[in-house]
Amino acid sequence: MSRILVTGSADGLGRAAADALLSAGHDVVVHARNRERAAGLDALAGRGAHVVVGDFTERDAVRRIATELNDTQPLDAVVHNAGVWSGRAVMPVNIVAPYLLTALLRGPRRLVYLSSSSHFEGRPSLAGVDWRGRSAGSYADSKLFVTTLAAAVARLRPGLLSNAVDPGWVPTRMGGPDAPDDLELGHQTQEWLASSDEPEALTSGGYWYHRRRLQPHRAVHDEAFQDRLLQTLAEETGTAL
Repeated sequence: MSRILVTGSADGLGRAAADALLSAGHDVVVHARNRERAAGLDALAGRGAHVVVGDFTERDAVRRIATELNDTQPLDAVVHNAGVWSGRAVMPVNIVAPYLLTALLRGPRRLVYLSSSSHFEGRPSLAGVDWRGRSAGSYADSKLFVTTLAAAVARLRPGLLSNAVDPGWVPTRMGGPDAPDDLELGHQTQEWLASSDEPEALTSGGYWYHRRRLQPHRAVHDEAFQDRLLQTLAEETGTAL
């Protein structure tokens, strides 16, 4: 049994992943951005899930959650699932929050970051990025950055398993009812990477789609770009990885 945090688990892929991990016997920590959405997690809490609440657009809330979790039983894995499609929350939620949790949480040996095929459309440039969300952010850029973060962590922390997952365009609240990909396949890879002892799941630095390892945007494994991204995020948040 592993203790696994799934961020953004009030609905969609996060909810499905948390549900499946609970059913598999794992100790699961679920997350919602506010108390209203956390009420929707009562069924999972009734099955033993621990609930943490915090708005990932607020850095202090991310830090508070990290402190809360560091004061309890150590986590074995984190599925960085929380994400938004558009608007001012894109950079704070999609890249700054997972960066801060990666820097602050003690213990996890497996890290899974939710990417997207949209990351191929991202620009490998940090110039002019509004990390604080004072203006709308680029979803594609945010997913390129978080995929690069996963690869950088794999390089710099060889004792960890760090991977990125493209869940596909699935029919969730974010994806819309007409999304063409399979919802079940959309959450199984992150569960597998977070908990399985199969040899392929014990690898690091991958970009995965439906349990197949693919080549990401070429900037993802550019070590100079990785280092610039980490330095920028460290300066922006005041927290080094």
